Amino acid sequence: MNTRRLLSTALSIFIVAALLALFFGFRRHAPTFHAPQLSVSTRNLPYYAFCSFYRMLAAYAVALVFSVAYGMSAARGPMWERWMIPAIDIAQSVPVIGFFPAAIYFFVAFAHGRLGVELAAIFLIFTSQAWNLALGVFESMRTIPGDSRDALEAFGAGGWLRFKRLSLPACVSKLVYNSILSWVAGWYFLIACEIITAGPARYRLPGLGSYLMEAADRGRAAELVAGLGALLVIIVAMDVVVWQPLTVWAEKFRYEFASGAAEPIRSLGMMEALGAIGPDFYHVIHIALRPIIGVARALVEAIPPLGLHRREQLLRFGRGIGFATIAALWALFLYALLRGLVALVSALRTPWPAEARLIPAATVASTIRMVLAYGISLGWTLPCALAASDNPRFSRRLAPIAEIVGSMPATALFPIIVVFVIRVTGGMNLASILLILTGMQWYLLFNLLAGAKQIPEDLKEAARAYRLTRIATWRKLTLPALVPSIVTGSITAWGGGWNALILSEYFVYRSKTYKVLGLGALLDVATYETGNSLMTLLSLLSMVVVVIGLNRLIWRRMYNVATDRYRLD
Repeated sequence: MNTRRLLSTALSIFIVAALLALFFGFRRHAPTFHAPQLSVSTRNLPYYAFCSFYRMLAAYAVALVFSVAYGMSAARGPMWERWMIPAIDIAQSVPVIGFFPAAIYFFVAFAHGRLGVELAAIFLIFTSQAWNLALGVFESMRTIPGDSRDALEAFGAGGWLRFKRLSLPACVSKLVYNSILSWVAGWYFLIACEIITAGPARYRLPGLGSYLMEAADRGRAAELVAGLGALLVIIVAMDVVVWQPLTVWAEKFRYEFASGAAEPIRSLGMMEALGAIGPDFYHVIHIALRPIIGVARALVEAIPPLGLHRREQLLRFGRGIGFATIAALWALFLYALLRGLVALVSALRTPWPAEARLIPAATVASTIRMVLAYGISLGWTLPCALAASDNPRFSRRLAPIAEIVGSMPATALFPIIVVFVIRVTGGMNLASILLILTGMQWYLLFNLLAGAKQIPEDLKEAARAYRLTRIATWRKLTLPALVPSIVTGSITAWGGGWNALILSEYFVYRSKTYKVLGLGALLDVATYETGNSLMTLLSLLSMVVVVIGLNRLIWRRMYNVATDRYRLD
């Protein structure tokens, strides 16, 4: 690692450490609230399901807008990428409980009562949904074929036209698959997002996540199964009504280098049963919204046209407002950084708890479990992606199954892990690896399925025309085309794995605690048991150092090679 990269890495660690210290320093200003007991009666399940769904929907809407703006901005040039992508890498690797102080301070402290806690929960769900979406958009922008860019530049297209005709269509396939993945991750971490604990402050919201956790704590197997059934109904309904039609629609946006592209693939389920509604899905929406569109168009046409001089004045005013906004944001960031430095020095000067001596060994243990879980994940998802590239029907059947299984919260696996892994093998390490696997493997699978979908059909036809064997086709076409998706999926999978540590190294089932040495266990103990802010901060900082080191040494280099050498041109 050269001196410049070393300094950049040290600066990144310093900035993250200062901001985390700032959040933990301000946590004492948040109001303390002890949540009431939650009823686990199945009569309340419809209400709990509704509450969880609207939080997920609100968080996803914000994450979608954020990801498109952030990912496209990061792809504007090397300077933007140098700062924005490492920030995403770090943010996705900070566990959900690492955002608790920020959620409590910014939302609960300023919007008291139920509204503040709701906003905090939506923010926490957002942190589990947004990062893979943003990285998917960034990858799509980086892998746009050069001739497509040249064609638009030759016609002088820019601004809104370039966004509409090139940038957004290039991201559709990745956005669809990563949207499914974002909902999977949101459901998986729903428990942590609906039960916010930081020291003496405990905030619990009615929802499926808190219901499942309460049922698991009490050992109420029937209620736990009922809650999982309600979650399953929502997942299946969304797959049939939303994701299958969107997956078919996204087929229109893959790259083809010759005319006569393959016929669009039909989906299974509801859209197959309803026949012709599938292709006209968005036409129906357009007809339903036609009155609103007409009113909006009439209002726009009623505005008198502006003269050239007036238009230039407005443009200059807009640029001035933009510059002032950016300057204000930079000033706010620098002020927060300075306050964070003071908070960091103050925190590190206090006596360290005895548990801090366990951090080096815990870091090594967690990293080993992550490597093993990643190897298992890649070992089965890559063959599935290769099979999906040859057999679209297999891909269409695999995606809904993966969506349903991946959305099951870790709480649902606790009884299986306890009965069939811990009691039979006596190995909490094996149980931890399996639980990390559940938070890691789906990022790889959905990114690889999206990459397989983007392989142009005419290139597959060329491979068949040259009578390449299946192995040769994989080696010459499929695997090189999947390299960007493998790297993106690996980055997001490791982020999901670091998040899963908080559920895999420490969990409670039937009032009994199961834990193993690791950063996740140290974080959980400091957050839920002792309320030790310094121990939580030290554990998070250790995780951040490992994540930044891995990103700079491995993933960033691999990403640059993948998007430059293996782009479809």
